[in-house]
Amino acid sequence: MIENYKKDDNGVIRQINVSEIINYDKEYVLNSYVKYGELTNYISHLRYGYLVAAIGETPKSILDFGYGSGAFLSVCKKSMSKCYGYDIGDFDVPDGCERIDDIFSTHYDVVTFFDSLEHVSDIYFLNKLDCNYVMISVPECHYFSDEWFESWKHRREDEHLWHFSTKSLIDFMNIQGFILINVSNIEDNIRKPVDEFGNILTGVFKKIKE
Repeated sequence: MIENYKKDDNGVIRQINVSEIINYDKEYVLNSYVKYGELTNYISHLRYGYLVAAIGETPKSILDFGYGSGAFLSVCKKSMSKCYGYDIGDFDVPDGCERIDDIFSTHYDVVTFFDSLEHVSDIYFLNKLDCNYVMISVPECHYFSDEWFESWKHRREDEHLWHFSTKSLIDFMNIQGFILINVSNIEDNIRKPVDEFGNILTGVFKKIKE
């Protein structure tokens, strides 16, 4: 393992020390996602279709954690009665949606984490969510070697703080109280990998009822 990184008990690789706090403001969102234009719309519809297919029904309520420009919420609002967004950035949520500050105060059918979970300083909070399902998309970290990891395009120090393989994402979610429904690299249809290995990992998980 290269310097300043460690694999935790669930196999998730984390950055140990963070030297710079990224400002996830509107400029960051514009530079990171909105610049992709119509592809952002394609990805949002792809995510929506995959979610509905995985759980077998259209959710009535959803929380998009790190909603960014609000593109996914705009798609959800067409068929869901309650759409919530949480973000530390300053983009407004789409019309008909509600921005919230306390993600633990409300029940949601689904909570989504698209390109957001890997940015959070402490990820061990999903078990506190009052929801039925969680959907996550993250860069897929294969960690073939230290050399591969050091030059990997998704290893963005101080920005991507956590890195998941398929197994470590499933194991992490199990510890957090969720079981796997479906996992794939479906976003690679749009977000093309640079080699024959998966680029973006997407999983849908169901909360284990106590």
